[in-house]
Amino acid sequence: MASIEPSAIALTPSAAARVAAIAAKQAKPAILRLSVEGGGCSGFQYRFGLADGPDADDTIAETDGVRLVVDSMSLDLVRGGQVDFVESLGGAAFKVTNPQAAAGCGCGSSFAI
Repeated sequence: MASIEPSAIALTPSAAARVAAIAAKQAKPAILRLSVEGGGCSGFQYRFGLADGPDADDTIAETDGVRLVVDSMSLDLVRGGQVDFVESLGGAAFKVTNPQAAAGCGCGSSFAI
């Protein structure tokens, strides 16, 4: 059973608005899945994608009606973090602020524990 654990991970209003816009264009539910996979230049990398719904072992954070879902294994690596959407001269992207990360890479999509 998926659980709502608000302090485990957060979705900023900026990220929620972007997920809602993408989901509307693709006619999908406004649910962003964050997962952590091995690889990347620092050992782990973040993966984002739209989800049709939460899985049984997911933790859910909700902001402005948009849900962020994270599986239990990934949550251990991002607990206490925040997902934001940032726009800069270099482009626009979802960004994870992760207090668990001991090191990161220049691109911001990879980290080490």
